[in-house]
Amino acid sequence: MATFVLRVWLPDRPGALGAVASRIGAVRGDLVGIDILERGAGRAIDELVVQLPDATLRDLMVREVSQVDGVEVEDIRVSPSAPVDPRLDALGTAAHLVERDSLGDLLPALCSRAARDLEAEWAAVVDPGTPEPLAWTGAVPPRAWFLAFVEDARAAQPSPEEGGEHHDEHRPVHRDGADGHHVSCTGGADGHLGSHGGGPSSPHRASHLGPADVAWAEMPVASLVVVLGRDGRPFRARERRQLVALARIADHRWADLVAPPDAAVAADGSGPAGATVRPRGR
Repeated sequence: MATFVLRVWLPDRPGALGAVASRIGAVRGDLVGIDILERGAGRAIDELVVQLPDATLRDLMVREVSQVDGVEVEDIRVSPSAPVDPRLDALGTAAHLVERDSLGDLLPALCSRAARDLEAEWAAVVDPGTPEPLAWTGAVPPRAWFLAFVEDARAAQPSPEEGGEHHDEHRPVHRDGADGHHVSCTGGADGHLGSHGGGPSSPHRASHLGPADVAWAEMPVASLVVVLGRDGRPFRARERRQLVALARIADHRWADLVAPPDAAVAADGSGPAGATVRPRGR
């Protein structure tokens, strides 16, 4: 069995998802997971985990789904692992962060687990005063990029909604891919679904300012920012809210671990799960 993750836009009305599931079944696909990423303006963005008896049926499935009235395919990719329950993953990550017993473990754990859960290609924790990452995983952007991004993002005016809403004028356009692995179906001249300003009214903000495939959230107690990025696939409202929640948990754990308030992370640069940590300068 070949497992794919299909991200679709569909009308937020009864029967729309059933019609999509019927088309998936018509090509002998098995719908084994559903994750609602965003809702608003009469539309929803869902990620569907689909198992196919043959990977060559992928493009046929996309064509079938695209024929459902009002449904558009944003992205399809090979599932990186066996189907999982995102809610259980989130709980496991929360427990993992709470169990960290040092700052030298906490920040790399936040990077590695957030990148894993949200399928980001890189993640970093940044001190806005010195925007070179304190902890990171993956191929992070240059220091100058973090300096510009964090300054611009923190200057954005917060919006009332924690995750923001998608703009319906930015619509996905399907393009067939030949590699059998990943098809980016995002509309817009820049390859994204557009940028959105703002974040929640609470101190634990998440902003849509900047590229849609970058997400960030503040850790106000620690005066840090966690930033995630991935290539071409936008972060949606549910994913951004999840990042905000992880940042809140890590921030509270930071408060538990820090005494005195200006204590620095471990100076030996060690960290778990392939992430790297740098001592925090004060």
